[in-house]
Amino acid sequence: MEVSIINISGKETGKKATLSSSIFGIEPNDHAIYLDVKQYLANQRQGTHKSKERAEINRTTKKLKRQKGTGGARAGSMKSPLFIGGGRVFGPRPRDYSFKLNKKLKHLACLSALSYKAKEKTITVLENFKMEKPKTSEYSSILNNLNLADRKVLLVLPAYDTNIHLSSRNIQSNKVTTAADLNTYDVMNAQTLVLVEGSVPVLENRFLSK
Repeated sequence: MEVSIINISGKETGKKATLSSSIFGIEPNDHAIYLDVKQYLANQRQGTHKSKERAEINRTTKKLKRQKGTGGARAGSMKSPLFIGGGRVFGPRPRDYSFKLNKKLKHLACLSALSYKAKEKTITVLENFKMEKPKTSEYSSILNNLNLADRKVLLVLPAYDTNIHLSSRNIQSNKVTTAADLNTYDVMNAQTLVLVEGSVPVLENRFLSK
């Protein structure tokens, strides 16, 4: 699969990038994508939720009323969940939501996500570029030149670039990552995938090397 390479001005450079069918042309596996995205979201959870149960409530345990003759149910403690301010029954406790997945499955999920983007023709290959200093307005103008200002964009760099990351972090609909850190959730969450020219061989080395 060949894609035209464009520059940061939004114009074609005349060069072509070849996207391997082994990465961008496989038959997508929806269940693998589901499991990988589920794991990613589960791993983001802090799991610090906590409510007090009756043993942790600091309230009186004095007998509230006599045992019999009131016409109501027996009551022996204000800690009871039946009273306002009492402990919660089976409340949430801190826990770890993370779980593990087979590496081959995660590998398949990411390839499936990339193949979906290729089928939808929402992949753009951008010529290698650098930014002299962090400047959000300059980065925003690049998105405008690519007609991507109103879309959720995932920009994939061949390696970490401090200036580009700092320039992009104030744009809510945009995310910048590296080819080595690319994951299924980010690919599926983006409307348009922008691959910087140098990231293509990095992806091939990551997914095709044995």
